[in-house]
Amino acid sequence: MSRVYRDAWGIPHLRADDPYELAFAQGSVTARDRAWQIEVERRRATGTSAAVLGPDAVPWDRFTRQARLADTAERCLHALDEDTARWLIAYVDGVNAGLPEGARRAPEFAAAVPEPAEPGATRPGATGPGVTGLEAPELKAPELKAAGLAPELKATGLAPGCWEPWTPLAIWLSHHILFAHFPAKLWREAVADRLGPEMVVMFAADGPGTSGSNGWLVPGDHTATGAALIAGDPHRFIEDPGFYQQIRLACPEFDVVGLAVPGVPGIAHFGHTGSVAWAITNAMADYQDIYRERLRRRDGGVEALGPDGWRAAAAHLEVVEVAGEAPVAVEVIETERGPVVMMDAHVSEDAGRDREQATGHHRERESGPVREWLAVSLRYPTRVCRDLGFAALPALLRAKTVADVDRALDRWAEPVNVVLAADTGGGLLHRVAGVVPVRHPDNALRAVPAWEPGHEWHGRHAPMPCSKVSGITVMANERGIAAPLGVEFAPPYRADRIRRLLDGSPRWSAGDMAAVHTDTLLPNAGPVLDLLAGMDGLGPESVRLRDRLLSWDRRMNAASTDAAAYAAVRAEVVRRLAAHPALAVLAGLEMTVPEVFRPWLALAPRVAYALESLLTTDRLPGLDRAALADLARAALEDVAARLRHRRPPGSTATGVRWGDLHRLTPWRALPLAAGAVDTPGAVDDSRAVDTPGAVDDSRAVDAPDSGASPQPVDGFFPGAASAETGLSGDHDCVLSTSSVPGVTHRCARGPAARYVWDLARRDASLWIVPFGASGVPGDLHRRDQHPLWLRGELVPVITDWNRLIEERHAP
Repeated sequence: MSRVYRDAWGIPHLRADDPYELAFAQGSVTARDRAWQIEVERRRATGTSAAVLGPDAVPWDRFTRQARLADTAERCLHALDEDTARWLIAYVDGVNAGLPEGARRAPEFAAAVPEPAEPGATRPGATGPGVTGLEAPELKAPELKAAGLAPELKATGLAPGCWEPWTPLAIWLSHHILFAHFPAKLWREAVADRLGPEMVVMFAADGPGTSGSNGWLVPGDHTATGAALIAGDPHRFIEDPGFYQQIRLACPEFDVVGLAVPGVPGIAHFGHTGSVAWAITNAMADYQDIYRERLRRRDGGVEALGPDGWRAAAAHLEVVEVAGEAPVAVEVIETERGPVVMMDAHVSEDAGRDREQATGHHRERESGPVREWLAVSLRYPTRVCRDLGFAALPALLRAKTVADVDRALDRWAEPVNVVLAADTGGGLLHRVAGVVPVRHPDNALRAVPAWEPGHEWHGRHAPMPCSKVSGITVMANERGIAAPLGVEFAPPYRADRIRRLLDGSPRWSAGDMAAVHTDTLLPNAGPVLDLLAGMDGLGPESVRLRDRLLSWDRRMNAASTDAAAYAAVRAEVVRRLAAHPALAVLAGLEMTVPEVFRPWLALAPRVAYALESLLTTDRLPGLDRAALADLARAALEDVAARLRHRRPPGSTATGVRWGDLHRLTPWRALPLAAGAVDTPGAVDDSRAVDTPGAVDDSRAVDAPDSGASPQPVDGFFPGAASAETGLSGDHDCVLSTSSVPGVTHRCARGPAARYVWDLARRDASLWIVPFGASGVPGDLHRRDQHPLWLRGELVPVITDWNRLIEERHAP
């Protein structure tokens, strides 16, 4: 029998007689609290979200189908050991049991009503299976009809779908398939081709779309209690409802509190069992490869050119249903390297013959031309090894010591993480966990030719890096313990700043950690400010603005007008640098790749996140120090002029605050209903503006509202967002609330949770999520943590069952 308890924040605490009953309870309570959220994630993981969310979801569904995420998840399920599979299936059974009640509580199911498309309606560029608007050859209307294109959906409402045993694995894979940033290889390849290989390093930074984290371990000799503390905050796109689910799982074998992912059993990344606690950050490892493929159609099938010649590739058509529009056919092709995730262009018959002569591969002549085209395939460990690492999850729940955590993580696969752990016996752990294949170094840098030998995988890196913990230890996606496994890491600012803050006090308590979580110093402001120093010939407004910025404390506080002025000048520098002829050859690259990959190839975001390198290099022709100074001068004068001429009525003499511009834009699968404001301070009908093609509000320093009309944009998630309360912090602050300088001041990525694990007393631990424990609009606990999260406060972890309220119905 299982029981559900709630604390004052509505956080579920579950008790059961055994781990399988407990897994069922976790699935059931998740379905009741987060039914709409996990329905969306199930659909995203299976490439069926466009049937509910409409045309904006088609790019993701296409990628999900082509990358074969659901098929990979099913393969991983069949490879699981019997005990883990039983535990996973118990969770799925709980989800299915809880969904009817959860759907009744979730108004989104009534709101998500697909509208029928007009007869013959077709989404431009979406009728063929190509991912870039280029139709793969020989897929004509009769074949699309034969593929089983269904009639348009009718407006009959939406019921939650039944979960399969492999659904949680597919959801986990969907969340993390882009964590290794394989699209960045297309960017590095383009930079090397157009600017030279030496320029690739100039753009190496924590790029657009990256997810990361802060984490730190303070050993007992630096704490007030004599026991270790582990604290941090994972940085992800802020979703509403939140990505993490605070939960407690207790049975006779274990009692664990932590941050679960709705739709996935157990507690993977951040947990405290009472005697041992652990946390992770993204290792920034490179463990996925992309290959340039040459494909052709022959004898009714598809073939791919590999090192040993042409080989048959698996190919079939799938159909993506689209709410309000005609279905979209997607051709799913898999070569010996992996699934094809991008079609490039046709290759002429003559060009194909030339390539064959050059590589020594020949083909038999057929009657009529042989149609060939280029593509890009993706090879990722989960699909190759049929292992997502889920066997580690029940083992982590049972862990009592860091040695147990260490052994459990030996079974981890994807994503690759840096881990910190500590136990009540004084044990400490700092290691990398996951699967990284051994292969040619070029595989990590670019898309390698599938037809050339030498790019195969040869086992996995083992053992994974591990470091002895000898003092305060920090992980923040920087080039550190995982350096041998990656190419591109986060700048060292966050990690260095956290170490400096922690070194500033001899003793730390759990409550002290909020000061580290919320630090807003911007260490990398120097290159922009250095360009402004010493400028002469400026007008009086520009002089005043320059002097303000040079005396600014470099803290990105929401109340700071100087931080807002700096952000405006920085944005103008980014815009001018991105428009400079020296970088013109990189403009427009994002339009050559599928929509899902565009954040990695858009020029303005790449310039924004590599700004320090680009402002301090002499390698770019036409961008010497004098040219950069002129560029900065123009940016300063532009902002000064706007402050002078367009100051809004009632504003202060020095302009608006950073928080007026730097607003949270959480992703929602559906927009709020007309007139509804579900979050304090929300602005209705805005859309996310953090990706290529978005409204540019980066010039908005003279008024809280830029006046730009919100527009739909491409991005990682097809969905709606709304601008909310202003935030402190910035991309390279410890309080990493990321905007995209030069594109938008708004924030879509930041701390998706904060935690402090206290090894002296678990009930002295603290945590917070951006919104609340419930995903149900209007629920008491949908938004109750949001004001505290904004202020950097945390709520206590409650472990005394007597302080909890039992629900009257069991899951």
